[in-house]
Amino acid sequence: GPCTECSCSSGKEPDKDPSHTKKKDNGDRLSVPQIFFGTRTHKQITQISRELKRTVYSYVPMTILSSRDYTCIHPVVSNSSNRNEMCVELLEGKQGKSCSYYHGVHKLSEHHALQSAHRVYQAWDIEDLVSLGRKLRACPYFAARELMVGADIVFCPYNYLLDPQIRESMDIKLKDQVVILDEAHNIEDCARESVSYGVTESQLRAAREELDFMVSNNIRQKHHEPLRAVCCSLI
Repeated sequence: GPCTECSCSSGKEPDKDPSHTKKKDNGDRLSVPQIFFGTRTHKQITQISRELKRTVYSYVPMTILSSRDYTCIHPVVSNSSNRNEMCVELLEGKQGKSCSYYHGVHKLSEHHALQSAHRVYQAWDIEDLVSLGRKLRACPYFAARELMVGADIVFCPYNYLLDPQIRESMDIKLKDQVVILDEAHNIEDCARESVSYGVTESQLRAAREELDFMVSNNIRQKHHEPLRAVCCSLI
């Protein structure tokens, strides 16, 4: 039967503060592990967050990590083929310009955090975040990353968990956390992909020409010669 001492059985909220056992491990409080839920595609994340909405856990603080391809709303960057580089350049302010959406990130992340405090938090998917981002003129990509700090569950594609470089750049720390991999039979392909790299013949030829130039101009010859040999053998 229901436990009489537990505040949740009285129908009252056990704790008004949603971060009551958050990861602020001050020695006196238990640190609650985060759940990282990895899926094969972004589309599956949408399906899963829709399912989450239908459960009693719909109010649990969450976030979805995805690429700029899905979450960049900057009119120029989002239409470019190399969104990542353009975004980084804008944020570094090399051309004297910056991204106003990035500077509005807090509007979006605080909006979600505020919702959870009032228990009207709802599970959301990437489209929800992007349309709210457009409304608030705030960057969904960085807001989703900021929300990871207070999230109990983090959805993302497999490779964010498997690829050490992405883990590092996204600041994902898996130690002592819970990791769930949906459709795990796809993991092998994903792991192979994350350590594979594709180049075209024209890229190889261009690289060989640059290496030729380096070698013939005596620039770090002993480093560039073996690289040139590799390019030649691949060609």
